[in-house]
Amino acid sequence: MRGALHFRRREETVGLDIGSGWSKAAVIDHSGAAPRLIRIALTPTPPGAETGDAADPGPAAGAIASMFQREGIDGREVVIGVGGGDVVSKRIEVDRMPEREARAVLPWEAEQHVPFDMESVQLAFSIADPDGDGPRMTVLLAAARLGLIESRLALLRGAGLRPAAIDVESFALLNACEANHPQAMRGVTALVDVGAATTKVNVMEDGLPVLARDLPCGTDTLVDALRREAGHAADEAESVLRGEDGARGLDDLSEVLTSLAHPVAAGIERAARLLEREDVGLGIARIYLCGGGAGVAGLSRVVAGRLGIETRVANVVERLEAGPDVAEDPRLTAVSPLLMPAVGLALRRPEARRRPRAGRLGRG
Repeated sequence: MRGALHFRRREETVGLDIGSGWSKAAVIDHSGAAPRLIRIALTPTPPGAETGDAADPGPAAGAIASMFQREGIDGREVVIGVGGGDVVSKRIEVDRMPEREARAVLPWEAEQHVPFDMESVQLAFSIADPDGDGPRMTVLLAAARLGLIESRLALLRGAGLRPAAIDVESFALLNACEANHPQAMRGVTALVDVGAATTKVNVMEDGLPVLARDLPCGTDTLVDALRREAGHAADEAESVLRGEDGARGLDDLSEVLTSLAHPVAAGIERAARLLEREDVGLGIARIYLCGGGAGVAGLSRVVAGRLGIETRVANVVERLEAGPDVAEDPRLTAVSPLLMPAVGLALRRPEARRRPRAGRLGRG
């Protein structure tokens, strides 16, 4: 992709995902016949770090540096993701042309699809069907505001890290889903990342992204409700939401759960209506939940019941091989859905040949 960062070849890739509630790191070993997840790490994200709004990136940088040291992650070069309102990704159709010609033409084409001043963004693109012979070709466009990229780079510098590549978060999520749930690459699938403050709905058709929406809801809503109605501390509330044994919660969690399940399901419904207007596929066939909210007890059942669509919780090691340190980690079951974006980032070798779903942004 235009603007991709390339560094020397590595056998291991570190993916770093900075979320609204947690920052996560995953290390993938690429030296064998198949990629293997050999290390995972998590730490709470200081306020503002996810969106780059933090006035001082020092706390977030310090938290990430401490996480790397605590978990024994030696790699200094990381693949990081960007997303949210300062990032736009879109699938477009253009006349077929060689990639060299596309590099000159697509920045002009992008002006029709990117709602930002083109002087203030970093643009990337990937041809989804480079070997096709039809008169038209599918191109994935991605653009991120330079301010967001600069804030990410500043955070990495503060943590003593360097960027191997900057990827689009939704594309990274697709990579992790493909590695673990290949059936999701057929037809129309919704990947729903339920975070602490924001839920991200990403819809793909035959493995290519077609729609991305951010919903202003997350597990913070449920934690606040449990703290208010049952007098729980935040950590106790999270234990209740995960359905952990011995957790003391409300006699009936249905009302609290509905406060998250309802807006998530409504957001997926709106996405489905948009797809219908754009004549995409035959409607959403399946839903995969990931992120911290995916583990909320009963959420997948409630969403599936309301929408009438098969809904599963994504598993980061459903098919991806896990090294002994990861396989024996007692946290794995609870944090597996949380790690999907980080693993998707780590699955990409920065110097490897681009794949259709790859979105890379950077200061070239």
